[in-house]
Amino acid sequence: MTDSRNIGNHGGNPKSWLAVITILIGFTIGGVAFTMGPNWALIWTGVGLCAVGGVLALVFDIFSDVIIEAPRVMTPQALPVAAEKVAD
Repeated sequence: MTDSRNIGNHGGNPKSWLAVITILIGFTIGGVAFTMGPNWALIWTGVGLCAVGGVLALVFDIFSDVIIEAPRVMTPQALPVAAEKVAD
């Protein structure tokens, strides 16, 4: 019989992913702009997007939406080396 309890995950909230993706897009735009000359308009656009993503992260409180799972208990049968020692 399987255990159907929801013990949580580390997937996060869609709002948190929006903030993280905004920061990643800004960082990518800024990084590409540095290699293109540098293109200062694109660099500052990337910096601005990172700042917007940071504000979104603060507003959405992304550090509090992680759901930590219960600790896993390993039995000797679950570990192959320990199972061989038990069998001897």
